[in-house]
Amino acid sequence: MSTLDVGGYSPREKGVAGLLGALAALLLLAVITGFLAPAYLLYLVGLSAMYMLLSMGLNVQWGYGGMINFSVAAFFGLGAYGTALLTASGSPISGGVSPIVALFGGLGLAAVLAVIIGYPTLKLRDDYLAIASLGLAEVVRIFILNESQWTAGSAGLTGIPLFFSDWPVLGDLTYPYVFNVGGTSLFYMSQSVVTSALNVVLVTVIVAAVYLFLRRIHQSPWGRVLRTIRTDEDLAETLGKNTFAFKMQAFVIGSLIMALAGVFYSHLVLFVSPQDLQPITTFYVWVAVILGGTGSDRGAMLGGFTIVAIQQGTRFMTDTGALPIGAAPLRLMLVGLLIIFIVRLRPEGILPPERELIWPDSLGGGRNE
Repeated sequence: MSTLDVGGYSPREKGVAGLLGALAALLLLAVITGFLAPAYLLYLVGLSAMYMLLSMGLNVQWGYGGMINFSVAAFFGLGAYGTALLTASGSPISGGVSPIVALFGGLGLAAVLAVIIGYPTLKLRDDYLAIASLGLAEVVRIFILNESQWTAGSAGLTGIPLFFSDWPVLGDLTYPYVFNVGGTSLFYMSQSVVTSALNVVLVTVIVAAVYLFLRRIHQSPWGRVLRTIRTDEDLAETLGKNTFAFKMQAFVIGSLIMALAGVFYSHLVLFVSPQDLQPITTFYVWVAVILGGTGSDRGAMLGGFTIVAIQQGTRFMTDTGALPIGAAPLRLMLVGLLIIFIVRLRPEGILPPERELIWPDSLGGGRNE
């Protein structure tokens, strides 16, 4: 039987599922024993989902179309600041706008900038796009840092509401919840747990919708053209395809997904600052895509989760004394060692995209012998 078992799951997929199940059981045990606060666990789940969105956005650009984008942090920041400037009570521009309306403001800002940076660079080869995107990331960060009359500068923006704070039903659920039976309190959830749980539900819906959308377009003729462009752009042009238009579409779609992650981040932590736009964010997202498997949306999601596990795991080890104080730089070293290990062991990534390119109907329940 081949490694790609179209009738079921491959051994690699079963191994990943087993590891994730074991980790989920371990985290649940930590919550039950009081070793890990429920609100913090839910926050980590939300943060992982944010990195999944960033990784899927970059995967559209690099994994599908072969476009090198080093401005992930810039589009993430545009989404975060776009919604924060419109909704935050401490905004120097506006404030008080509904988060749903502000969502489109943040996405619109990212789309406009993606077209502006993409139009002159996507006609060129990858080197120029990489240089332009790297410069764009710093321009956006420095602009936000210095133009305090518009962005609040280094102080950051506070007073950002929860995304669902003005919703008819969910807005009333952001309070401590007590389940009573016969006057006896049987179950209690603090306000932080309730809001964190609602954030997890919200981002789960967002991630699922983005994944299904990308899976659909990845398997479509549009996705096949992009894969051809990534492999041989001259061949795609010879076949009569407008490669610039396809690359622009992929670049904008990926940038919108990154901005969507920024919007969620703003309403998750309720505070944004130029510190959130550091180049290290772009580095982590690239690592996530490479680890998971270039061109694989499932791999991008797994890579995003892995990055948060490394970040927060090493921080947790430092806080508990397992690592010495001041060992934060070990995180980068661990990431580097992990990249080397995965690339040596699995050059194509943990979850390569083969199965994602097969329509479920074509599997027919059969198995490859």
